[in-house]
Amino acid sequence: MPSAHPLSFVSIVLPCFDEEPNVAAAVYEARAAGAACAERHEVIVVDDGSTDHTATIAAALTATLPDVRLVRHARNCGYGAAVRAGIDSSRGDWVVLTDGDRQFDLTELPLLIETAEASGADLVAGYRIHRADPVHRRAAAHAWNRLVRASFGVGVRDVDCAFKLARGDALRALPLESDGAMISTELLVRAQLAGWSIAEVGVHHRPRMAGTPSGGDPRVIVHAFAERRAFQRRLRGQAARDGSAATPARRAALS
Repeated sequence: MPSAHPLSFVSIVLPCFDEEPNVAAAVYEARAAGAACAERHEVIVVDDGSTDHTATIAAALTATLPDVRLVRHARNCGYGAAVRAGIDSSRGDWVVLTDGDRQFDLTELPLLIETAEASGADLVAGYRIHRADPVHRRAAAHAWNRLVRASFGVGVRDVDCAFKLARGDALRALPLESDGAMISTELLVRAQLAGWSIAEVGVHHRPRMAGTPSGGDPRVIVHAFAERRAFQRRLRGQAARDGSAATPARRAALS
């Protein structure tokens, strides 16, 4: 008999930094989505050096829930480092990348799965139908999206949307290096360079109900611009070694 679940094994990665009010609910939502959509699932909480009780709560959950694992950073290493740690720890045929702040509704995971099945995509990138953030955050995100699309030829409309579904083996093979906010751009660029098929689907974005967002921190923004320049240099070096600048991403980075 065919399985009632479209996926065989899915890993759901939850990067967290100071998400004490959200982490338990985020884990339970992820477990429910995994159980509904896959024969097997795992939830990987990556605590990025939180200063509150995020790690303590997550550790308590792992003690009673065998499908939940915790990866801990001794200090805050950055969003990208947390995402990379979650990817490296994943074991699923498919990997869901989302955030521990619960701003994405994981009951919409079937939308990403259906899009992957219909298109044969290696990566399905969500885009926020309506971004539930303050006006200044939306304006900054719009400007950043335009910048990275122009800089790297990224072909999706919402680069930093933290709701993505990717083939596990291919994702784990990407040579990702960004420690900060550039991780989403790097993932998409590396995927394009690797010849992945990428599809998009609209998802809903929920207001943050608890905790404090860190994406608008000036230090995070400054670091993102520095990472952008560093990534451009890495791509130029890679293109020089390969003797090719044939792809749109490479042509944009070299311009």
